[in-house]
Amino acid sequence: MIKIRLPNGDVMEFDSPVTPRDIASKVSKRLEREGIAAIVNDKLWDFERPVESNARVEIITLDHERAPEVYRHTMAHIMAQAVVRLFGEDNVRLGIGPIIKNGFYYDFEILNGKITEEDLPKIEEEMKKIIKEDLKIERFELPKDEAVKFMEERGQVYKVELIKDLEDEMVSFYKQGEFVDLCRGPHLPSTGIVKHFKLLSLAGAYWRGDERNPMLQRIYGTAFARKKDLDDYLNMLEEAKKRDHRKLGPKLDLFMIDTDIAPGMPFFLPKGSIVLNELMNFSRELHKDAGYVEVITPLVMNVKLWHQSGHWDHYKENMYFTEKEDTMYAIKPMNCPGHILIFKSKSVSYRDLPVRMFEFGKVHRYERSGVLHGLLRVRSFTQDDAHIFCTPDQIEEEIIGVIKLIDRIYSPFGFTYRAELSTMPEDHMGEEATWRRAESALKSALDSIGLEYRIAEGEGAFYGPKIDFMIKDSLGREWQCATVQLDFLMPERFDVNYIGPDNKEHRVVMIHRAIYGSIERFFGILIEHYAGAFPTWLAPVQVVIIPISDKHIEYAKKVAKKLDEDGIRVEIDSRRETLGYRIRDNQMKKVPYMFILGDREAENEKVSVRTRHGRETKDVDLDEFVQKIREEIKERRRTLSFDE
Repeated sequence: MIKIRLPNGDVMEFDSPVTPRDIASKVSKRLEREGIAAIVNDKLWDFERPVESNARVEIITLDHERAPEVYRHTMAHIMAQAVVRLFGEDNVRLGIGPIIKNGFYYDFEILNGKITEEDLPKIEEEMKKIIKEDLKIERFELPKDEAVKFMEERGQVYKVELIKDLEDEMVSFYKQGEFVDLCRGPHLPSTGIVKHFKLLSLAGAYWRGDERNPMLQRIYGTAFARKKDLDDYLNMLEEAKKRDHRKLGPKLDLFMIDTDIAPGMPFFLPKGSIVLNELMNFSRELHKDAGYVEVITPLVMNVKLWHQSGHWDHYKENMYFTEKEDTMYAIKPMNCPGHILIFKSKSVSYRDLPVRMFEFGKVHRYERSGVLHGLLRVRSFTQDDAHIFCTPDQIEEEIIGVIKLIDRIYSPFGFTYRAELSTMPEDHMGEEATWRRAESALKSALDSIGLEYRIAEGEGAFYGPKIDFMIKDSLGREWQCATVQLDFLMPERFDVNYIGPDNKEHRVVMIHRAIYGSIERFFGILIEHYAGAFPTWLAPVQVVIIPISDKHIEYAKKVAKKLDEDGIRVEIDSRRETLGYRIRDNQMKKVPYMFILGDREAENEKVSVRTRHGRETKDVDLDEFVQKIREEIKERRRTLSFDE
């Protein structure tokens, strides 16, 4: 008998292999009608694929959180089928077609010709036909040698390469109408179930991500079970385009990137430097409060350090090197070894622990040109990096302290966030008991704070479990920024110890953590989060003074001097342009406050205040304004005082 355990604890018994569809029909006709796939022993499973042994089974409907993994994967196959129909079976070589966050893609090589942007609507129309045909999707398997022959006969050289690399003896395929593709699955039962999709863009992609391989064409798309969800997502993408930091950053004079001179290495202009410094000053203030000491470590260090740390063996391809006086040096990709050297520079007692070491450390990591993306994916960046050296008994308390600090730093920006706890992978270092103890400490810390989190089983780093923090911006997009990692490897490699109460050496516990993550990346996220309209405390120019005519410039200078003395960043816009033009231009520059100064203001020694949102307040006493704005800045408010 095959025993099937359902999510509610009920157990069904069957005397032969049973499909999820059969299981669903025993529960209710509605579940059978609405089911599209299943989770069998935590693995996604086709609705019509037999379950051959005892298992835990959950039926997936279109409302299930994992349903998009199934229907977007199917949509990738529908797209590939459409491309083959349009360009000809003998003319299309298929690459891979996986799901990605919020969508899917498929890679193609067109032997005689190429796919253009103008082809995307044609491909969409053909996909709609395939959906309307409601083709049954069937899974079948072939022995590996037969699978190779099967794809060789079809001229699918990339599929042949993939099959040869598989360790499985049996290889799975999926068939829908005339189209057959190598795939692990699972897929929808037919092509007609999900109808709401959109092809988004066309890009180049090296086969298997290797620059030595042929360049294929990649089509990106997305799909949703409901039209409203698709429309909402497409609207969000349109809004995201308007907020793209790669366009807004240079437009607002925040940063520039010279792809000829320093690809992936941003130049921060005066206004951008102000924002970065404000972010760092804010962070420094809270780190001091939390008991951290700030250090600075060298940018260039002898490669023997990176041999010892393991980076030479595992990360060499992503590092930059230089040689002087017959000695090889590395430009640091990470700050941890430098902090370890500082910790080891003197004997440390258990009474001295924890030691919380903090650095705004500039690091360099080689990223392929094709993946560089504004400030979000760079080769040179600054980490708000910290390492906590503590005893095993202090882990939970220190993790709680880090989470509280993360909350204090994220709060002024208006981000909501969640956490993800990644546990021990199969390929791990250290004793399992040590891992379980560390995982338990991380869980207890998260539970005590009451923070929402999910567990990513087996996804920890090989050197220790970790917590990643995903922040949600104003468009609902998630970004991974903060991370907290327990490390068993570095203390072993560097023999990092402390003197215990027994006067003997004990291995220290090392906690890695960053909160902004990369300050450059966090800056890019903020630009898009605020659409460039930073709150006053972060704004590069907090007040711009606009004298109506030349005769008001002297009063404008007097007002500017007062603001500057009170620590408010101010500029005077006395260009020979119309008043309306200057107001609109400074609104476009996202300046929080504008002073419009004319005869009335000069005579009464007042100011007329206009916010970037267009709200006006006339005859404001300058001292009153300064008091309000200084309070707004000090409290790091997200809203403008004169908009309230």
